[in-house]
Amino acid sequence: QVQLVESGGGLARPGDSLTLSCTASGNDFSALEMGWHRQAPGKERELVAELKSGGKAKYADSVKGRFTISGNRAKGPVYLQMSSLQPDDTAVYYCYASEVDYDGGYEPDVWGQGTQVTVSP
Repeated sequence: QVQLVESGGGLARPGDSLTLSCTASGNDFSALEMGWHRQAPGKERELVAELKSGGKAKYADSVKGRFTISGNRAKGPVYLQMSSLQPDDTAVYYCYASEVDYDGGYEPDVWGQGTQVTVSP
């Protein structure tokens, strides 16, 4: 199996920057895409950014120009550089990998446990 672990969350003030990291452990694997979702209190989980097959990155409109995703979309690690943070960015941030092939198995999606990002004055 494959496990994803996020790190780098915490408390930030408006305008600050944080970088989230996602590392993989377990079986050697290859994913089609890797990226980040987030879920704010009382809201549905939403896409933040992802590294797509073909090498392109996709961003939610709300983070374009402020967040940058980087890393290895097939094997991790994957990073999310967040700048000009706003209170609306407060959420649990989840790393994920889609269409994960590994020795002895396949998973359509693998998710990390999440890391909390809180932006408050």
